[in-house]
Amino acid sequence: MAIKILSVDDELDLEILLTQYFRRKIKKGEYEFHFAHNGLEALQMMLAMPDFDVILSDINMPEMDGLTLLTKINEMRNPALKCIMVSAYGDMENIRSAMNQGAFDFTTKPINLEDLERTIEKAAEQIAFIKQAQKEHTQLESIQNDLHVAQEIQQTILPKTFPPFPELQSFDLYAYMNAAKYVGGDFYDFFRIGHDRLGFVIADVSGKGVPAAIFMAISRTVIRAIALTENSASMCMQRSNNILCQESVNDMFVTVFYGILNIHTGVVTYCNAGHNPPVLMKKDGSVSKVPATGDMILGAINDAAYHEKELKLSPGDNLFLYTDGVTEAMNEKHELYSEQRLLENCRTLAGKSPKEVVEKITETVGEFVVGAVQSDDITLLSISYKG
Repeated sequence: MAIKILSVDDELDLEILLTQYFRRKIKKGEYEFHFAHNGLEALQMMLAMPDFDVILSDINMPEMDGLTLLTKINEMRNPALKCIMVSAYGDMENIRSAMNQGAFDFTTKPINLEDLERTIEKAAEQIAFIKQAQKEHTQLESIQNDLHVAQEIQQTILPKTFPPFPELQSFDLYAYMNAAKYVGGDFYDFFRIGHDRLGFVIADVSGKGVPAAIFMAISRTVIRAIALTENSASMCMQRSNNILCQESVNDMFVTVFYGILNIHTGVVTYCNAGHNPPVLMKKDGSVSKVPATGDMILGAINDAAYHEKELKLSPGDNLFLYTDGVTEAMNEKHELYSEQRLLENCRTLAGKSPKEVVEKITETVGEFVVGAVQSDDITLLSISYKG
């Protein structure tokens, strides 16, 4: 692409001189010259053709001098537009003034055209660098806009209405997800299965950012679709694993805790596929980790067998699920929030509503890591059984 040069000078001979000297570059399409005879005419041309790269301007001109033109150009705030000022030999005061106002370089009359050529080439190098930076900045803004849209889409995927089933009085539920980046790999989900059961899921995809978010969406869709037709928690994980093994790219996997609550009896049948153990918070204030089922992550080994266990929630009990973004949250001293700290904080929340539990644990994590950058997605889900 040609370098577009606007020569601004009231001496007509300069137009002939420049077109003659740079004729080869003009013919090859490397340079494209335009001419104005004062600053006012130059501004009008710049408004009509805003893509000039180099302004070669005399300082002393009628109607609008070069220094005033330079001021107007500065107001355009275009870092890719370079001004080379021309002045009489020895006119150092005006030259110094032009350089202080941001002129790229200067030359003196009579113009040394070889020196001017080198100056234009130097300006062209900087212009190319700035334009590339501007292009990359525009691309980055486009990516950021796409990420904002992806973030909004991901947030709409997760259920947001609480309480989710107000017509059911036997349990209460609340969940929250905070991604470390624009989008994350954590997710939670819950859904009715028939008339008397509630399926609930918390999961954590390996990695972060866009790849994790895509695999998160796939995992959530697969697990939900199978869960709605599969009575067994272990079989749901087994079937989901076989599908996700086919969909996994770059060895991505997902840890999952999937439970099925009988809303009439309080019995929870669950399968833990490599996920953090939930916390069982009893009404009397005692807390304990839910026993593991010893099962593998999803998406790693095809045809792996999965198992399930049962626990019973009594009225007033709470089952609290979380991802490792909670227990592995790190403060500025590189200390972890830890399972032990989580259990201690849960012990103080006996009898609280799921919303209070989630918000209080989120608050304690925030207070612990204050000042440190969030390094992982944080997701929490709490279910209280009312009986």
